[in-house]
Amino acid sequence: MDKKYILESLLFIAGEPVKIKKLAQILDLTENEASVELESLKSECESGKRGLRLVFHDGAVELVSSSEAAPFIEKLIKSDFDEDLSQAALETLAIISYRGPVSRAQVEDIRGVNCSFILRALSIRGLIERKENPEDHRSHLYQVSFDFLRQMGVSKLEDLPNFSESRSKNQES
Repeated sequence: MDKKYILESLLFIAGEPVKIKKLAQILDLTENEASVELESLKSECESGKRGLRLVFHDGAVELVSSSEAAPFIEKLIKSDFDEDLSQAALETLAIISYRGPVSRAQVEDIRGVNCSFILRALSIRGLIERKENPEDHRSHLYQVSFDFLRQMGVSKLEDLPNFSESRSKNQES
């Protein structure tokens, strides 16, 4: 398979900016070779009638939707806001609420499935926040937001049902 299409797949799955250096390491390329492949993919996206684009910033690249698709994406996201949270989203939110701040890997370890899209949806809804992991600057931690607390009708996490008991059990295991 052509390396630029592998890069496209990696960026799609990541769902967030990825350092070019990291992509190069994954594909066993130099950073320059990875950059050339990414530029080729960028040109292909822009020259064709495709709905995706590449955005480069600060040594990282992200796969994003094209601006022409924005009105339709807005409708999709708006419809998601009109719907109730899925069972998977509620489970993820509970994990973040009672165990947070947690990394995506920790959430996925507990749930047993990829949670990238759920985390993004919860973030878009303003229910969770992503912050840099002070112990590992390559990853992020997720915690509930002020909006979450407000919507739950509590002034602090400790006011959530069975919060203290849950924290005690989590710290013991």
